[in-house]
Amino acid sequence: MSRALMIVDVQNDFTEGGALGVAGGAAIARGVTTLLRDERAAEQYALVIASRDWHDADGDNGGHFAAPGSEPDFAGTWPAHCVAGTVGAQYHPELDIDRIDVHVRKGMGEPAYSAFEGVAGDGRALADVLREAGVTELDVVGIATDYCVRASALDAQEAGLRVRVRGDLIAGVAPDTSVAAIKELAAAGIEIL
Repeated sequence: MSRALMIVDVQNDFTEGGALGVAGGAAIARGVTTLLRDERAAEQYALVIASRDWHDADGDNGGHFAAPGSEPDFAGTWPAHCVAGTVGAQYHPELDIDRIDVHVRKGMGEPAYSAFEGVAGDGRALADVLREAGVTELDVVGIATDYCVRASALDAQEAGLRVRVRGDLIAGVAPDTSVAAIKELAAAGIEIL
């Protein structure tokens, strides 16, 4: 069995001060970096993957961005965020990207919450990258518990992986939806560490 680590959307726009900043986002960047730099902990991972929202600058990205002049509902429509090539789309500066083996971009012109909806730099689907690397187990960390972490963990399980979510390395948009997401993941058989 081979285990991988998936870092979900630890980007400037999802951390404090960003377009959709989540409280505790910068701490997640630091915590993941600490994990990656701990040789004993990091050696358990055959592969480290990181996903990023990478939205188009033009248009509403398939209805993901609220229409000009209208308010986002913060459930299905959002303010513009993580636009390709902007500072907001970059990884948080406290995340050690030198330890990342595979970078996945998602949401290019369409709504996408799960890292499994994205593609690696070489155009391969994430499920193919993991399968070709012999990965059977996946630890998930990142932002946001109640949206992209939730969707990515569920899709990983759907892809046949044994999934664990590290509760110490996730941050959510809101307490109630984050608790609901954790309960849903646990009920689906995903281990919460």
